[in-house]
Amino acid sequence: MENPNGFFPPDRVINAGKSQHNEDQACCEVVFVERRPSPRGHLPCRDGSREPDRVRAWWEAAPLTSVTVGFYFHYWALFDGHAGSGAAVMASKRLHLHICEQLRDLVDILQDPSPPPICLQHDAELSQAEDSREVPSDALPRFHLEKAVSHESLVIGAIENAFKHMDEQIEQERVSQHISGGCCALAAVYLMGKFYVANAGDSRAIIIRNGEIIPMSREFTPETERQRLQFLAFLRPELLGKEFTHLEFPRRIQPKELGKKMLYRDQSMNGWAYKKIEEDDLKFPLIYGEGKKARVMATIGVTRGLGDHDLKVFSSNIHIKPFLSCFPEVRVYDLTQYEHCPDDVLVLGTDGLWDVTNDKEVASVVMEVLTSYEPNDPCRYTMVAQELVVRSRGVLKERGWRLPNDKLGSGDDISVFVIPLGGPGNYM
Repeated sequence: MENPNGFFPPDRVINAGKSQHNEDQACCEVVFVERRPSPRGHLPCRDGSREPDRVRAWWEAAPLTSVTVGFYFHYWALFDGHAGSGAAVMASKRLHLHICEQLRDLVDILQDPSPPPICLQHDAELSQAEDSREVPSDALPRFHLEKAVSHESLVIGAIENAFKHMDEQIEQERVSQHISGGCCALAAVYLMGKFYVANAGDSRAIIIRNGEIIPMSREFTPETERQRLQFLAFLRPELLGKEFTHLEFPRRIQPKELGKKMLYRDQSMNGWAYKKIEEDDLKFPLIYGEGKKARVMATIGVTRGLGDHDLKVFSSNIHIKPFLSCFPEVRVYDLTQYEHCPDDVLVLGTDGLWDVTNDKEVASVVMEVLTSYEPNDPCRYTMVAQELVVRSRGVLKERGWRLPNDKLGSGDDISVFVIPLGGPGNYM
């Protein structure tokens, strides 16, 4: 089912008939991050005084009063489910809330230009410091080095932790909520002048700025993460269940080839070398196949994402989850460092788009559609997303869905966000 998603605000997002049975899910939100209340019911202010605040569950809507302290972030996310839609549906409803929760400790820190504190004081420690005028006994000269930590890296860490907590929630609630399978997750967070693009899976994002293409993610597949997977299997061979080998060979080895020398590579190698074939080398390779057909343990073609806690090798009790990471790679784009025009956009797409359309073709469609609309027409970005979906799907012919070059169109779900970086409707 097609799922073109346009530009914020949410009421302009096109769902194209997508239901909860569809394995592609999407979310577009503006989220308010409220400063976390003090355990004693008061919050320390910048001038050292205390202001009252009530303790509120983190998922509750924040009443925006004059004493509410916090900031907003804009959020877009695509979730490409597999083996069911449950994980994608839950993540589409909850991931932005986990990001919000992780950012609550940073409300004051991110708005303060001074370097972030290395250690946050507890409320009791603050009270003792206020009540005591003596120099602490542990106030000794510092001869060790302290690593400089940027505000940007705090936001990256908050997003990474949010993905981890989202994965843990799926694990805890998968039985009660009847959640099966897993999902790739691609999220874009706009906060304080910067876009943070977090990717766990094989969805991708690019920025198109003045005709230039800037990659904002990379795919995480058995091939791109071969060495990480092999290294884990090398350290913990019990995860292979005595049925797989962590070594990679150009093809399956035949029993008659025992004792011969064959090309191989292990977790430490980028190139190939020859080794003498032994009995253990006859086991099925941990990573097998090439390109989109590459699989981990002959089962799954992505190596990062959310869910998949019950995924096992077919007809065995070997769990695959230990080899799958829920942590995203986060790339940052500083919107304040460049002048942007209304035709500069961030494109997020699931693999249904990128499997049949390359970066240059996407950029060409973006430019073609945008130039056919007035710069101040907010519908132009939605129409770009819709056109990208339609062209990637192709046209139904006698031999199936076909692209203009007569190649097969995408048989996968296709979801796209097109987010303007400048002009009317920007975030500055």
